[in-house]
Amino acid sequence: MYEAINTCRAETNCNTSISSRSFEDLKFTTGISAQALGRIIPETCHAIIESLKADYLKFPSTEVEWKSVAKQFEDYWNFPNCLGAIDGKHVRIQTPTRSGSYYFNYKGYFSIVLLAIVNAKYEFLMVDVGKNGRVSDGGAMEQTFFYQQLQNDQLHLPSNSDSREGLNYAFVADEAFALHKHILKPFPQKHLTMERRIFNYRLSRARRVVENAFGILANRF
Repeated sequence: MYEAINTCRAETNCNTSISSRSFEDLKFTTGISAQALGRIIPETCHAIIESLKADYLKFPSTEVEWKSVAKQFEDYWNFPNCLGAIDGKHVRIQTPTRSGSYYFNYKGYFSIVLLAIVNAKYEFLMVDVGKNGRVSDGGAMEQTFFYQQLQNDQLHLPSNSDSREGLNYAFVADEAFALHKHILKPFPQKHLTMERRIFNYRLSRARRVVENAFGILANRF
């Protein structure tokens, strides 16, 4: 029976991902109990991630790789020194038992937060998923290993002396994120000068790639 379950793992996982069918429904077509499916599907997802992440989630680890990301942003979106666009997306979930308002977000439904960094070509460089929906996008980021490395200067980012403008290399984000020497966000909307309006427009244009990447991802399901 155990070997039979192993042979069904990939097919069952695909059926769940594509159709969003419940475990109670899948047990009739797979012959596997809902309890076993509750173990199999998370294990299979983890195995898929571990097998493919090196090919499809290529997080830069050297100054040369970060500069390559920045060059793409300048070439594609005319925004220099950009290391990636950061944003969060609320993924709707069924209300967990006895969770109260722990997963209830400001949009009025229960969710977990998907946080991501995307390059200029809509490719995901980093994802973090699972923070409860009550947490803001900025709060979710501050709980990630990425942010810990950023705070401790462990990401091997290029120095500003390597930039022709002499400015920091930075990620772009929206108002939900805290300002940081390596995170740019728009100026507040009140009393904007023309220069700041132009900056906000250019930053928004570069940052929009992460929103578009979320849209492309959501349309797959």
